[in-house]
Amino acid sequence: MTTFPPELIQLLKKSTRVVALTGAGVSQESGLRTFRDAQAGLWAQYRPEDLATPGAFARDPKLVWDWYASRRESAKGALPNAGHYALVEMEKIFPEFTLITQNVDGLHRMAGSKNILELHGNILNVRCSECGTFAETWGDDLKSVPRCEKCNGLLRPDVVWFEESLPRAQLDAAINATHTCQVFFSIGTSGVVQPAAALAHAARTDGAVVIEINAEPTPLTEKVDFLFHGKSGEILPALVNAISA
Repeated sequence: MTTFPPELIQLLKKSTRVVALTGAGVSQESGLRTFRDAQAGLWAQYRPEDLATPGAFARDPKLVWDWYASRRESAKGALPNAGHYALVEMEKIFPEFTLITQNVDGLHRMAGSKNILELHGNILNVRCSECGTFAETWGDDLKSVPRCEKCNGLLRPDVVWFEESLPRAQLDAAINATHTCQVFFSIGTSGVVQPAAALAHAARTDGAVVIEINAEPTPLTEKVDFLFHGKSGEILPALVNAISA
């Protein structure tokens, strides 16, 4: 059972502006593979980094579409875990709570979180690679990539690939929330993927208390104010209970 320092609980009870950044470790507790886990089955011969680029889509759009279709089905089959639901409760506790996620599986929304910034997009959404129009439905032709009804461009997952910039509005909102927060949580994230990895350091520079919850040490670990090693699905619910007591 996790015990929390009394000074941390007192701090959180007085805090009004809180940011939480989540990464793959949170989704992993729902049974989803992390992006860099070894591929299985048909996809074992590929590295994720070789499929998640604009160049890969240009060379073989069907290969990339099929890989993301398989990942999309996996995400649809997953359910939020206790950590996701604890973050929903935190949104109710703190007057200004911003959830920034690097995850693309949509599990935070499924759990009920509302003020979410999806830095890397959402794999459950599909948009046109040419005009950007979102598609609500698309065909099931197994031989070709579905096309946009508006401009006939190829559809693609609404995620950020390597060599692409993060959505500007989402990133700006994340940076603004980070600069003004009193407490910053880094949860289940490796702390190496930029620019998200820089947010915790920026929060600390601006005077926020930084709390890390992770199963493994990260580059951030030595710089945080409070550290909890373990599963966010166990630690976060206990923390919410402690704050609410």
